[in-house]
Amino acid sequence: MPGDMPTLIGTLERSQRAGPPLPSNSAESMNLMVHYYRGELGRMAGWRDRIDRTSNWAITVVAALLSVSLSTPTSHHGVLLFAMLLITLLLLIEARRYRFFDVYRARVRQLERHYFAEFMSPQGDIATDWAAAIAKSLRKPEFLISYRVAACRRLRRNYSWMYLILLLAWGLKISSSSMQIEGAKADVALSFDTILAHAAFGPINGAAVLGFVAVFYAAIVYGSLRVDMSDTELAHGSVHV
Repeated sequence: MPGDMPTLIGTLERSQRAGPPLPSNSAESMNLMVHYYRGELGRMAGWRDRIDRTSNWAITVVAALLSVSLSTPTSHHGVLLFAMLLITLLLLIEARRYRFFDVYRARVRQLERHYFAEFMSPQGDIATDWAAAIAKSLRKPEFLISYRVAACRRLRRNYSWMYLILLLAWGLKISSSSMQIEGAKADVALSFDTILAHAAFGPINGAAVLGFVAVFYAAIVYGSLRVDMSDTELAHGSVHV
């Protein structure tokens, strides 16, 4: 018995260096696959929840500042410019979260498309190396899309509509004299000089503010139309974000 102790210790050390044993039969493999799928699905759902929270914050900011700006005639149009700045910040935060979400969604969709779908309805035309992409991502996790692409996707999906609402409200604010002066006659300012005067922001004249807003929204339109919606997972059906 004492002579067997070195052999037993050596076996334990080798097993510790080798790590946990891999599945040895189909039942263990299926059990491992199910637990792995549930884990990836949970991480994907967690990041999706974070994305939804950021979008909800942005909608709340837009609604609140629209109420502040349009509820009283004396409120400054700069409130709407500030709202544009805030939702831009939220868009950048959401783009970062979307990049993480995209990694886990890609893994889940690989499993669903190539494993579970084939299990439920075998077709026989699926590539045999489909799991290599998942293994590579597990060994060395990397983002699948750039920060710019992530921001453009979220801009096209949600934020472009918020920007449009703010732009319409801002245009109404600077073009209506009744929105600027307490007790003023309710009419629309048809004079371009009047609009420029209303658009002024402190020491910045109205022409500069109009130019900045025009360039800003040109970038938004470009970002919304530039993104390639046929890339990666977006090419597989219409159920995506």
